[in-house]
Amino acid sequence: MELDFITQNSIIYVLIAWVAIVIIAKGLKLEKYGFEIKAYSLVYKNKGVNSVLIKILSRTKRGIRVFADTSVIAGFIMMGFAFWFLLNNVSNFFAVPTDFAPLTVLIPGVTLTSSSSITYFLLSIPIVLVIHEGAHGIVAALEKIKIKTGGFAIFIAMFAGFVEPDEEEFEKAKKISKLRVIGAGATSNVIFAFVLGAILLTNPFFAMVLPEPLLSTFYELPSGVLILSIIENSGAEQAGLLANDIITSINDIPIFSPVDFPSLSPGETASVTVLRDSQTLEFGVEIMPSPEDPERGLIGIMRDNAFAYKPVMDFIEWNDPNVSMFLLWLWMISFFIGIINMLPLPILDGGKFIHTIIDKRISDKTVNGLMWGIYAFTFALFGLNIALSYIKSGWFTI
Repeated sequence: MELDFITQNSIIYVLIAWVAIVIIAKGLKLEKYGFEIKAYSLVYKNKGVNSVLIKILSRTKRGIRVFADTSVIAGFIMMGFAFWFLLNNVSNFFAVPTDFAPLTVLIPGVTLTSSSSITYFLLSIPIVLVIHEGAHGIVAALEKIKIKTGGFAIFIAMFAGFVEPDEEEFEKAKKISKLRVIGAGATSNVIFAFVLGAILLTNPFFAMVLPEPLLSTFYELPSGVLILSIIENSGAEQAGLLANDIITSINDIPIFSPVDFPSLSPGETASVTVLRDSQTLEFGVEIMPSPEDPERGLIGIMRDNAFAYKPVMDFIEWNDPNVSMFLLWLWMISFFIGIINMLPLPILDGGKFIHTIIDKRISDKTVNGLMWGIYAFTFALFGLNIALSYIKSGWFTI
């Protein structure tokens, strides 16, 4: 597929930006202020984080206690939801292919190839990390576990935030205290996503990600997508589709807006249902190859790309689509980082969560063996979702 110059070279721009960051950091001699600068990373550590967290805690202790207790329960719920989603998704690939949700790992310049997507991603990640690590830190302060340092790291285009508890105090803490601290990060992300999502219910763009029955509850659904014109000699013309027809479904997939159009392969015959003069008609349309990308199929129409969902709670006026898309990305990244972070893998909170639960109950050797078994199963399940996504859609980019 032909890509515009910016999109095609986005990874080059990411690398150029990184080189510029390193040069500026070196020029400003940021090492004096607690930064560690390497060719592939920029790390900042601050030893004053603990005193700041204690001050915050002194004003919000009762609410933080409720949040900390909730985080333990939420940790189990989020881990269960993550496993359910991944297992159900694999099942859908074989049983209900139309319900399979392709997954990709978001990497700026590789899977995020448009300049706008990269911008939204890079703006969202620091906010999500501050909330995540701040929650770890404030609950650690509640449990009287000292935070030695806190900060952030940038690895070219990937961000990481961290709070570093005193290992000796953390190990001596009660098991429930450890679980509160571990579960707090992901819980804060998901709670933030729920609050932001409640606000975004007033935004038409949020309809793109809402499933039923939430979609029809909070939005007035359009009747379909209007056909503006028919491409000459296309499958749509041969099948008998006309301008001003309204497409309501394709291959039994309901169509409410342009984002609902499924991926189609050239040469296949798609079942297209339209509304014409209040009558419902169904056509078999031979899918044509796209002139820009022969592997992508087209019905052969020019369609109305207006996003016609109208929020039921229409009391906020959203004038800037860039703000809407940024908040949508922030919601998405906050929610899914929270959920995925509770998967039991070595580098994620879920791994620490499970290890804390079973530690001291059985021998260290058995604990290690059991943990590596859980890690292997989780990694295989996550990898299978990615592999099946490739089989269905190829390596897709955003």
